[in-house]
Amino acid sequence: MIYYETHISDLIFEFFQKNRKSLLDFTKVNTVIKEVSGINDFFTAQGQAAELLEKIKGHNSIVSEPDRREYGDFQTNQFLAQKVVDYIFSKSNDFEFVLEPTCGRGNFLLATIKKLKNLKKVVGVEIYQPYVWETKFKILEYFISANENTKPEIDIIHANAFEFTYENLAKSTQDLKTLIIGNPPWVTNSELGSIDSKNLPQKSNFKKHSGFDAITGKGNFDIGEYISLIMLRCFDKHNAAFAFLIKNSVVKNLIYDQRQNKFRIGQTENLKINSKKEFNVSVNACLFLTNLNCEPEFTCTALDFYTKDKITTFGWYKDKFVYSVQDYDESSIVDGKSTFIWRSGVKHDCSKVMEIEQVNGHFKNALGEEINLENNLTYGLLKSSDLKEDKTNSFRKLTIITQKKIGQETKYIKDKYPLTYKYLTSHKEYFDKRKSSIYKDKPIFSIFGIGAYSFAPYKVAISGLYKSTHFTLVSPSDSKPLMLDDTCYFIGFDNLKMAEIAHYLVNSELVQKFLKSVIFSDSKRSINKDTLMRIDFEKAFDSTAFELAKRKIKDLKIEHWELFEEMIKEEVTEQMTLF
Repeated sequence: MIYYETHISDLIFEFFQKNRKSLLDFTKVNTVIKEVSGINDFFTAQGQAAELLEKIKGHNSIVSEPDRREYGDFQTNQFLAQKVVDYIFSKSNDFEFVLEPTCGRGNFLLATIKKLKNLKKVVGVEIYQPYVWETKFKILEYFISANENTKPEIDIIHANAFEFTYENLAKSTQDLKTLIIGNPPWVTNSELGSIDSKNLPQKSNFKKHSGFDAITGKGNFDIGEYISLIMLRCFDKHNAAFAFLIKNSVVKNLIYDQRQNKFRIGQTENLKINSKKEFNVSVNACLFLTNLNCEPEFTCTALDFYTKDKITTFGWYKDKFVYSVQDYDESSIVDGKSTFIWRSGVKHDCSKVMEIEQVNGHFKNALGEEINLENNLTYGLLKSSDLKEDKTNSFRKLTIITQKKIGQETKYIKDKYPLTYKYLTSHKEYFDKRKSSIYKDKPIFSIFGIGAYSFAPYKVAISGLYKSTHFTLVSPSDSKPLMLDDTCYFIGFDNLKMAEIAHYLVNSELVQKFLKSVIFSDSKRSINKDTLMRIDFEKAFDSTAFELAKRKIKDLKIEHWELFEEMIKEEVTEQMTLF
């Protein structure tokens, strides 16, 4: 039988059949249910009880599924809920009060009720009404079949988690040992806003950003993080455990902000789960487990949820936010400021026109057109996917480089390279369609990420898209420097031996350990300029023996080594000047 889009089991059906007369007065049937299960206010209005009575008389309906995005809805299956509860209770099992602020179908609540015999109070809050009923029916069914003598006070409340007054609940339960458990929505406020969801908190600067950050992009936050922060703030004085299934990025944010928030949390764990297996979604997620009312801690231990093998300890260490405390401790000597300025590659936002291939002696663009161009403005182009080898001087595509520095006038192309100018002009509409404001009021056919550094013949480059921290040495092709696109980062050199030494240093065990200690591989852009600018070449050089480098770099001489040392001890060189 279906009631409020919720399937009612045979056992529940029989229970209400037996008590069908009580359904004529919802307060009477509520009293019966309270005695059986401990659930308060099972029905909140006579109309609900009356509708169930009609269903019992034989009416059926079809279950409709909600839009999962509307609620960020990835419901925890019973097996996973039980595994989570088992792990929590392996550490502590004397909880008296259980709260789930987004209880969904009730699997977490039911798992805790089954485990805890001395439980005094249970509260579940849920915005989607069919889940409220499903949770109530599940708990009622358990108590009917289990025939437990003692029942906790149970409230399953149909409400928006963002508007519920947790402060009052926290005050009334402060003396109870508490478990806050759940699986809050795995979406951001902007994602919900894009589908006009009503399941949103009121707009507020809840992370207490200041100035510009409070107004712009920093205002986009994860709903799970929002609810987590509410729980940590409201129940900070409780003798409590906090256990949420949330995205790894949320845990990272919580630990990062811990230096500012100083929540009284400790013994914090991030147990990574296979979300594809558990929820059939490709999201990096975990069980975040911590104790409240402790001396504030600023690190978190990451483990595998299934094996409990330790992965790393991340968080604040030596006044830095790091992915691996151990690796950082062993490599922090090279955490400083790079002598060389790391650059991102060329940006044009017009690949159909600006990126070409050479086929049978002809140029061909992404539109499939064969085109005639002068060779002067065409350069080999490397993308992130091309930086897999240790060294390279080959390329798959070429790009047209219209400027030597940002903002340079491009009228010269018409006189010096008429074929190129004719081609670019014939596709002017593609340039006009570029949406980025960086092209506004700039010369026609403008590009970005261009400067004298772009034309350095030798480059040490790394992908900004992939998780690998491997660096590639890029050399010229036919005496012409290769360009990199804007998904890559690089430093440039005029001298091959200087480039080879820099390449050797960034791929050294010490620098690689440092990068892996500070890079969170599941971040959207795990490798970025800020991180690369922390590589202290002087410290890396001082930690490396010439004899070891000589074994790796062909024909390396001591004068090369000394020349590089002179270069990195200069504060700024002409090559490094920012355009």
